[in-house]
Amino acid sequence: MHGLGNDFAVIDCFQQKFSLTPDQIRSLGDRHFGIGFDQMLVVGPARNNNADVSYRVYNNDGSEVAQCGNGARCIAAWLYERGIVRKEVITAETSEGLLKLYRLADGQVRVNMGVPRLEPAEIPLLAASRESRYPIIIDNQELIFSAVSMGNPHAVLYVSDVDKAPVQELGPKIQQSAMFPEGVNVGFMQIIGPGHIRLRVYERGAGETLACGSGACAALVAGRLDAKLAEEADVALPGGHLLVSWQGEGEPVWITGPATFVYEGRTVL
Repeated sequence: MHGLGNDFAVIDCFQQKFSLTPDQIRSLGDRHFGIGFDQMLVVGPARNNNADVSYRVYNNDGSEVAQCGNGARCIAAWLYERGIVRKEVITAETSEGLLKLYRLADGQVRVNMGVPRLEPAEIPLLAASRESRYPIIIDNQELIFSAVSMGNPHAVLYVSDVDKAPVQELGPKIQQSAMFPEGVNVGFMQIIGPGHIRLRVYERGAGETLACGSGACAALVAGRLDAKLAEEADVALPGGHLLVSWQGEGEPVWITGPATFVYEGRTVL
């Protein structure tokens, strides 16, 4: 499946146990020798009585992450299409808690991504205190970024032209900075207007992807805190558009977008 080109291998664990090692996930994630995907989504029965299902997310390098906005939409569409959960509102159990997934009449999925975390210790970010923006030195050059956690850490940089942004050069260098003890997803945001931004994201464990749902949320939060964006914005990513909204501190971020089926199959390791 994919959400705006951010592609996933969805593993059905209602009828089988999940026992893949990080090496096996990396092997399957290879686009030449395996299936090829940005992330693997593992879906199975809920352990929590208040949830319909549980799911886990793995990057194609084998590392596990807590949150994935595009993946969450794909999970909702997959569950509904397969007849496993035929609710309009699905509660999914993740390592970060319960996630609400809303299937809309037009087939798109709206997700409550939770309340963004802004304190450095919660991101996590090595900084003495919370600031609206933070400096970082990369190749003897000072860059300024905003920091947000959407269940996974994000650094958001403003750029004048996202097409010319040095995503492949700066993304891994910022990601590997000691300021981010758990690594970071790096977003490069160009503001077109209060309700429209363009965004590219270099993700932990996957590199640049065609779309990043949690990255779109983090970008809107950063822009709202700087009074540059409205409560709702169209986020244009290389793979397509997401609608993101946030009313302000203490409120959850909402994301709406498509989820697309590509093919179904079996693999043997």
